[in-house]
Amino acid sequence: MSFFAILLALVLEQARPLGPRNPVYLLIEQWTDWVARTLDAGVRHIAWATWGMAVVMPAALALVLHALAAWGVGWFMAVLWNVALLYVTLGFRQFSHHFTAIREALDEGSENQARELLAQWQQVQVGEIARSEIVRHVIEYSVIAAHRHVFGVFFWYAVLSVVGLGPVGAVVYRLAEYVSRRWTRQAQTDGSLSAALAHVAQQAWQVLDWLPARATALGFAIVGSFEDAMDGWRHHAQKFPQDNDGVILAATAGAINVQLGGARLGRLAEGDGLDFEDTDAGASTPGRPAELAHLASVVGLVWRSVIMWLVLVALLTMANLLG
Repeated sequence: MSFFAILLALVLEQARPLGPRNPVYLLIEQWTDWVARTLDAGVRHIAWATWGMAVVMPAALALVLHALAAWGVGWFMAVLWNVALLYVTLGFRQFSHHFTAIREALDEGSENQARELLAQWQQVQVGEIARSEIVRHVIEYSVIAAHRHVFGVFFWYAVLSVVGLGPVGAVVYRLAEYVSRRWTRQAQTDGSLSAALAHVAQQAWQVLDWLPARATALGFAIVGSFEDAMDGWRHHAQKFPQDNDGVILAATAGAINVQLGGARLGRLAEGDGLDFEDTDAGASTPGRPAELAHLASVVGLVWRSVIMWLVLVALLTMANLLG
């Protein structure tokens, strides 16, 4: 069932992508903000309770509805419920249109427009960065977005589907990423939330993303240049063993022979783009300087990895049905 749910959700998301201010996202925003404002007391153990209520309760509700659909109506309704959950938790179209617009601007030689589009997408201060730096940042943001919106959801949904908890995996993963990013931003900018709550959200996210990040990196290595990707992964892991985003970027760099890493772009105070983990921002991977052709390589890398994981999930689904 997990294979069909993932496949249908991806097809539906490609045909009718959700807008950034759709009712589901607005409801999640209101829910997590209300929980944080109501329960945040600046104490670590209460911060964990706050995180649990904001993240685990919606996942538990999703599981209850899944069980009611399966037992009360039938497996077909359960599949539809899983498709609906995956439709709102994964998808390329939540970020791919930004990638495409920047790529087209660079292809037309309009670097100023590409800088503006990058700044609007990630809410960062771009300045007059060089063309190669535009490409580098687009690759980094796109790969991490693909991991968080697609591969990470794939991982936890497929793994927990083995024990009937697929919906829990998808919901917890996406909500954990969301509250980590949002609560950290709120704690750092306006001080409306405590540092304890932000730290707990970051800690939970790092733990939940540890395995999916390495699965994504392994997938990129398999469908790209395996030896170079694994060398980059090992080299980075020796310096930053707990860095999840860095592992993905290091594997990407090796898989398509591109130089990633380096100075980050300054974030606007009100920005709501992707946050990278706090490692050595000045370190760069081996490889060729980023150029426009690498954007096509990234697209191919991601789609080959999607196909590989879909085949793997299909095999697991068949084994489960036959078993």
